[in-house]
Amino acid sequence: MTNTASSSRPLWKDYLELTKPRVVALMILTSLIGMLLAVPGMVPLDVLIFGNLGIALVAGSAAAVNHYVDRRIDVHMARTQNRPLATGRLSSAEALGFAAVLGIIGTAILVVFANVLTALLTIAALVGYAVIYTLYLKRATPQNIVIGGLAGAAPPLLGWVAVTGEVHPYSLLLVLIIFAWTPPHFWALAVHRQEDYAKAEIPMLPVTHGEKYTVFNILLYTLLLLVVSLLPYVFGMFGWIYLVGALLLGSRFLYWAIVMIMGKKQGSGMKTFQYSIWYLMILFVVMLTDHYLLPATAMGS
Repeated sequence: MTNTASSSRPLWKDYLELTKPRVVALMILTSLIGMLLAVPGMVPLDVLIFGNLGIALVAGSAAAVNHYVDRRIDVHMARTQNRPLATGRLSSAEALGFAAVLGIIGTAILVVFANVLTALLTIAALVGYAVIYTLYLKRATPQNIVIGGLAGAAPPLLGWVAVTGEVHPYSLLLVLIIFAWTPPHFWALAVHRQEDYAKAEIPMLPVTHGEKYTVFNILLYTLLLLVVSLLPYVFGMFGWIYLVGALLLGSRFLYWAIVMIMGKKQGSGMKTFQYSIWYLMILFVVMLTDHYLLPATAMGS
């Protein structure tokens, strides 16, 4: 089953791929900003560096477990058929061993340089994603990404707790934004990859309920996201800079959801998916900008 075309590929690249580095990078961006939003000034350098490193390692561990659990269905999907386990470049034992090492080191770093609560919440997120979502929900219900999205929404909370040692209501607002963002983000990709999911017998919403029903739900969740994204302004966490940014970014997301409903642009699912990534990145940068330029409205003031 080994892919001979990839036989000269460096081994470290396969191990790196197991960690889903692009996904983890987006998670660490939100974790980092969660840290910076938790205090009015600068985060202690050791917590900033090692806290995010610990969260990244545990997230990479969860991703490696995801590769292991999905190894048999990955061979049926064009997007995933060249993954290290799907091609046989790495064995199941190697993937699980790698996941265990990352998880143990990451947890130890969080206990030493952050706090026990951060470590426990990070482990809970790992179990939520790698076990509850990947092993069970993904194969059990078309609402898999809605229910399982909470684990992927945790990074800004983890960053906040790493600095303060407590779960603040404002940190939960950040979680709520990512939780509401996840369904339209992932369903847009699922529409684009509908045939792949059907072939792999994964009950994603477009497979079980059809494309029209899915894009209607994307529109509803995008509207929900727009409302939820305004809550940090409503509750005084941010000021007008964030309000303007959230409205502009949310309106553009809504535009792509409407494009998908109308069905007149080819590849609109992938374009919506790609925009959703930029949406989240820019929204969190806008949060940070507001936090430092309008400190009177920031939590740490």
